[in-house]
Amino acid sequence: MTLPENDKRSAHILYSCYHTRSREGEQFIPEHIFSYQIAGTLTMNDGNKEYIFNEGDFRFCKRNHLVKFNKQPPESGDFKSISVYLDQETLRNVSLEYGYKAEKHQEGDTILPLKPAPLYESYMNSLMPYDQLRQPANENLQSLKLREAILILLQTNPELKTVLFDFSEPGKIDLEGFMNKNFHFNVELKRFAYLTGRSLATFKRDFEKIFHSSPSRWLLQKRLQEAHYLIKEKGKAPSDVYLDLGFEDLSHFSFAFKKMYGSSPSRV
Repeated sequence: MTLPENDKRSAHILYSCYHTRSREGEQFIPEHIFSYQIAGTLTMNDGNKEYIFNEGDFRFCKRNHLVKFNKQPPESGDFKSISVYLDQETLRNVSLEYGYKAEKHQEGDTILPLKPAPLYESYMNSLMPYDQLRQPANENLQSLKLREAILILLQTNPELKTVLFDFSEPGKIDLEGFMNKNFHFNVELKRFAYLTGRSLATFKRDFEKIFHSSPSRWLLQKRLQEAHYLIKEKGKAPSDVYLDLGFEDLSHFSFAFKKMYGSSPSRV
């Protein structure tokens, strides 16, 4: 993931600060994330459910999922949040040291709102001197802070053990159902392949057997069809739909739309 200039990240700690509304589109969550909303509002959507987090809220995002998000600063202020990425290596080490194991794989919600707790607040406050944590010499300190985050989560939410210490990778799932649900996420094909439990080559082969089209061509047509429906039937403006449907910019969307339907989206 490429971070905007407003985001500062060490190896495992990300601090976000925005002066204006930021609609960033999609993000693949490669690792579990423990986050605190310092100021402003964050809206997240995993394709099934929308989550809204305001100032003072804590959240836990599960790895290996796709999400869309909007960052809204408060009036006369900045959007601020801090996130801790819990990598698999650290979790495996904690699992071995303390004997934690996941009983079984559980799906459940992608994002878990966490009830406020004194331990959460004191922990996040300890991360505020962010510039100090960015120094390479403090890698050992960062390692300790990661382990502290894991132990705090387990202390306040013991049921998270099943999530944190589930080291299984995505299994092979129904490709047709997955793509029809997630076509609007603008991620690389290798991400779709991974999340459906396939190598990229197998994903492409299975995809063409099911859809009789290449993934790239099908994704473009599917997104344009959905855009046409939203604009014509639902009265949506082109500027309100192109990002939601996986297009990176309005000009590319308009060009592809006109090529497919013979007129620009604004004329539909």
